[in-house]
Amino acid sequence: MLWIHCPWCGPRDESEFSFGGEADIVRPPAPAQTDDAAWGDYLFYRTNPKGWHREQWLHTHGCRRWFKAERHTVSYDIRQTWPMDAEPEENR
Repeated sequence: MLWIHCPWCGPRDESEFSFGGEADIVRPPAPAQTDDAAWGDYLFYRTNPKGWHREQWLHTHGCRRWFKAERHTVSYDIRQTWPMDAEPEENR
C-alpha cells in the first residue's frame, strides 16, 4: 500500500488520489507559431527517469486539490509533496 501525504489533509491511502502526470511541463508560448513537431513533443513526450521524478497528483476523494510530489520511480517512495503554487523544500 502506498501512502501519499496531501499538503492539506495529511497522509492518505493512494486509492484517494489520481495521478496527473509529469509536473512542470511548460506550454509553448506562442501556439499559433508552434510547429507540429514541437506540439507533439509537448503533448506526448515525457521523461521516464529511473529515480526521483516530479509529478502532479489530485486528491480526488478528499479535498479535491492538486499538488506536486517527488516520487522515486523504482521504490515508489515519496520524498516530499507541496501545493501547486509553492516551491519544493530544496527551493525554499
